[in-house]
Amino acid sequence: MDLSNPTNENLVFMINTLAEQLQVVNRGLMDPEDYDIQHYDDIKDMYDMVQMKKGQLSVSELQAVVGELGKYRVKA
Repeated sequence: MDLSNPTNENLVFMINTLAEQLQVVNRGLMDPEDYDIQHYDDIKDMYDMVQMKKGQLSVSELQAVVGELGKYRVKA
């Protein structure tokens, strides 16, 4: 999948993948429909960082990523 193109399909893929990798229990917090494509580049940066550190993120890092993603939600 080519994530360099900001499409809704790519955004949904990244949000769902992040939710799985970050082991988010309340998946309602990471509903792809709650995120706007205008934040695509920021979300992609976080996605790339999580992919690089796959399995090596501390609990506080996981919480920080989830908190940062929360800033990009358009629905609260």
